[in-house]
Amino acid sequence: MNMQTQAGRDPRPNEARTIPAKLPHHGLSAGRPDPLGATWDGEGTNFAVFSADATLIELCLFSDDGRAELARIPLRERDGDVWHVYVAGLTPGARYGFRAHGPYVPDEGLRFNPNKLLLDPYARRLTGKFRQSDALLGYQARSARADLSFDSRDSAFAVPKCIVTDPSFHWGEDRPPRHRRSLSVHYEAHVKGMTAQHPGVDRKKRGSFLGLCSAPVLDHLVKLGVTTVQLMPVMAHLDERFLAEKGLVNYWGYQTVGFFAPDPRFLRQNELWEFQTMVRRFHSAGIEVILDVVYNHTGEGNQLGPTVCFRGLDNRSYYRLAQNPRFYEDVTGTGNSLNLDHPAVLRLVMDSLRYWVEAMHVDGFRFDLATTLARGPAGFDPTRGFVSAIRQDPVLNRVKLVAEPWDVGHGGYQLGQFPHPFMELNDRFRDGVRRFWRGEAGATADLASRLLGSADLFDHDGRAATSSVNFVTSHDGFTLEDLVSFNAKHNWANGEENRDGHEPNFSDNMGVEGQSEDPAIRAARARRKRNLLATLFLAQGTPMLLAGDEIGNSQGGNNNAYAQDNPVGWVGWDRPDRALTAFVGRLARLRRDHPVLRQRLFLHALPRHKDGIPDVFWRKADGSTPTPDDWRDPGFRTVCIEIRASSFTPAYSMTDDVVFVVVNGDGAAEVTLPETLPGQLWHRMLDTAEPDAAERAERDPRAAIAAQSVALFAQRPA
Repeated sequence: MNMQTQAGRDPRPNEARTIPAKLPHHGLSAGRPDPLGATWDGEGTNFAVFSADATLIELCLFSDDGRAELARIPLRERDGDVWHVYVAGLTPGARYGFRAHGPYVPDEGLRFNPNKLLLDPYARRLTGKFRQSDALLGYQARSARADLSFDSRDSAFAVPKCIVTDPSFHWGEDRPPRHRRSLSVHYEAHVKGMTAQHPGVDRKKRGSFLGLCSAPVLDHLVKLGVTTVQLMPVMAHLDERFLAEKGLVNYWGYQTVGFFAPDPRFLRQNELWEFQTMVRRFHSAGIEVILDVVYNHTGEGNQLGPTVCFRGLDNRSYYRLAQNPRFYEDVTGTGNSLNLDHPAVLRLVMDSLRYWVEAMHVDGFRFDLATTLARGPAGFDPTRGFVSAIRQDPVLNRVKLVAEPWDVGHGGYQLGQFPHPFMELNDRFRDGVRRFWRGEAGATADLASRLLGSADLFDHDGRAATSSVNFVTSHDGFTLEDLVSFNAKHNWANGEENRDGHEPNFSDNMGVEGQSEDPAIRAARARRKRNLLATLFLAQGTPMLLAGDEIGNSQGGNNNAYAQDNPVGWVGWDRPDRALTAFVGRLARLRRDHPVLRQRLFLHALPRHKDGIPDVFWRKADGSTPTPDDWRDPGFRTVCIEIRASSFTPAYSMTDDVVFVVVNGDGAAEVTLPETLPGQLWHRMLDTAEPDAAERAERDPRAAIAAQSVALFAQRPA
């Protein structure tokens, strides 16, 4: 009998065993199909799991150390495609997993193998680690028939165990800060990277949720003016085998296998209260917590990846399969794409999101490769499926939602196409600002669009200017320090011969590749960093800062540190640039204090009902209005903008705030200041050429502007 025939017979090498009497239970009963996962009710635990194609699901119970499988309980009850059982007396702390029986016919998309222990997709907590082993594969790793073969080894020793959990927590007076988007300053951070080398964090807590919410970190964020921390993936994930073979790990964590469980790597006592305590402390400091979530794919990879959860439970339901169902549709670049067109999979994602909001009190989400989530049979469609579900959900439509509006599939780049209330990461802002400051010809017109909230992309269907999440750097790419220190990426430590990583970078090393002790180069780099940050904070939209940029953190030119769980990928606190930190805090305060810098409504140079004055004036250095030819002129590098409250602002909420911003990418210049109202003067509030200078009144109608600098003026009483 060949393996294909044997595999297709629904192999069951291990028959379900009766629970030993020593287990703390009073018996089994049917239980209920809802809610999914393991639910303790005070007397026992209900288990429910989805599978449309399985012929039998078994619940496996393990010893406290997770090494010994104590029992297999067949789930005989099935409501629709949900299998369930109730185990009386089984309390929180119990270790468990599932095994799924059914046909193994990869050419039909069926990959059941009961020899493989499977995680509960709804598990709230995991214990143990994945071990790199061929036993994780549903097929024989060395077979010439590859994944068409069948592997009969038990994988339980190499798989973490799920834990029955009571997620209740004493939240006290915890309340979500709910900062208005117009007041928000986002800060992207990695839990471990932020704290692994922080000298003020207890060594035992470094790299953990408890370390991240320690007083030194919170004080730093408050001084910066951060309102919202965006955490890189915190859900349970696994490391790819090719990384393990190189002695590396998936440090960033974008290979999720547990949509409800915090990754044990960030826990010190492996308890949910550690994450909940972190959120409560952030809230006490007035800071929101949003999670970077990965629902577009899972860590199981392509047809040659491991079988640890979704593939083994119901491959045809959980994943988008190709025309030949042996293979996967891959619009994520990771080997697979989750099938949110299936109602059970959509329910899984929605249940996960609600859980993190309701049980863990998070304030929002950043959706990795969000285009994948909105794909239907005809491609990207933001009017249906996941996007529509989340917009009507009474729990989720009131939290912050940030889309990464692209994936690697056909038609994957969808910047500006997500509906309200989604915000979107604006890579056009990143690239446009970088190109301008490194001196590219013809970049001024694009910079002007980015300064006004990218209305060309977002001003439609009632969307706000705050929909644009502006950033100059993020985890994916150069840090700010490296952006001004390297012309090329240096990713050799990743073991991919420097072929990986984002390009183009639009970076500028200012004359020397890498670190330099030349005072002139160091000064030029310092000013370039201030210029980039000032452009970010003075632009309409929602600014996002990368953790460590405010202290001059470098990754040595590595622009893809996803596998660098070491000082390369961690924030280096040993020599912080305190002057730069203070400058960022000053930018945040200026943004907070001047409402016209953070408007919800777009600016289109239209007359205001209040006074007939347009909300925006563009000017050249001599005070004249730029012509179309000026905007096309490669030499036009000094642009000035006078900003008032948007003409669409209702009279009852219109502010009298007026600012004048000069962005000078050229040599030193004299700029003609606009006329002011009687009794008013322009006050220079910020100058990147003199970052420590105090506010001062400008009594001369012409203001000196240093070469390569940004200046902010505000109209105030003389």
